[in-house]
Amino acid sequence: MILEMKDSDFIVSKTDTKGRLTYVNKIFMDMAEYEEEELLGKPHSIVRHPDMPKAVFKLLWDTIQQKKELFAFVVNKTKKNNSYWVLANVSASLDTSGNIIGFYSVRRKPNPQALDLIIPLYQKMIQAEKSGGVNAGEKILQDVLHEKGMTYDEFIISIQG
Repeated sequence: MILEMKDSDFIVSKTDTKGRLTYVNKIFMDMAEYEEEELLGKPHSIVRHPDMPKAVFKLLWDTIQQKKELFAFVVNKTKKNNSYWVLANVSASLDTSGNIIGFYSVRRKPNPQALDLIIPLYQKMIQAEKSGGVNAGEKILQDVLHEKGMTYDEFIISIQG
């Protein structure tokens, strides 16, 4: 079953530098169908859905490691094998010296029309990754961006509206 966030919902989580959850808000727990003690200390990938292209996560990690924020559409898997889509904003948490000490993510309800574009794109990327690895998925995404004449950020913002 596909669960849907409310328009007013914000899912918030924090991780350490290895991607292990250090904070989750109540909406995260409710959407993911986990209790707090089942999440804290676990890898954020506990909610990773198999319908997510690896290339999107590579882009995410490459971007936030450079201390830049990233917006991305993500489908997550719940404890009960349901799923839910989010528009995620992920950024690095920095100490006073500018060192990365963890990561912070806020997710909100995605525009349904954006998902009409993202879902088939992700399916195409996953198919390419099955035979050609992450690079093949990246190429599919880059080809779409080139065709649209947009950067990744411009594309995400344009379809979220």
